[in-house]
Amino acid sequence: MAGSDPTPLPSNPMVAPSLGDLLLPGAVAPRARWQGKKQVLSELSAMMARALGLDPRLVHDAVLERERLGSTGVGEGVAIPHARIATLSRPVAGFARLLEPADFEAIDERPADLIFMLLAPTDSGADHLRALARAARVFRQERIRTALRQAQTSETVLAILAPDSASDAA
Repeated sequence: MAGSDPTPLPSNPMVAPSLGDLLLPGAVAPRARWQGKKQVLSELSAMMARALGLDPRLVHDAVLERERLGSTGVGEGVAIPHARIATLSRPVAGFARLLEPADFEAIDERPADLIFMLLAPTDSGADHLRALARAARVFRQERIRTALRQAQTSETVLAILAPDSASDAA
C-alpha cells in the first residue's frame, strides 16, 4: 500500500464514518512538534491556509475568535478547533498528532494530542454542525484514536480517517 507503516486499521468500514470528503491531504501532520495550544492553532491554521490558497492570518484569526468562545477540547486527548470562513465553498479539515500534548481545556482535563481542525463556509450552518458531529463520532472511537497515535505518515493518517479516499491521495 502507500507505505510501510504497520499501524492497525479499523477493519470494518461501518466502524466510523469517513472524513475523506473533509480532510485536506496537504494539511495532515502525523508527528507535529508544536508546543502549546497557541502554536498548534497557528501552525495548523497555516497548513490549512496553504492547502486552500488562503491568507494564513485570516484562518488563524477566525480559529482564535471561535476558541475564545469556549474550549474545543472534547476529551480523550482530542480537540476539534473550528471556525467559519466566508470564502470557503464547503467544510474542510486538517489534522495533527502532537508529539507533546497541548492543553485545550477539555472537560476531562486531559491535554490533547489529536487535533482535527474544521473550517466551514460562513453560511453553512447545518453542514458545519453535521461535519462537527461526524468528526466527534469518529474521534469518540478508541480504535481510531489508538491507530492515529501509532501512525507515522500522512498516508497512514489518511487511510485511517479517509479509508474511502486514501488510495486517491497517494
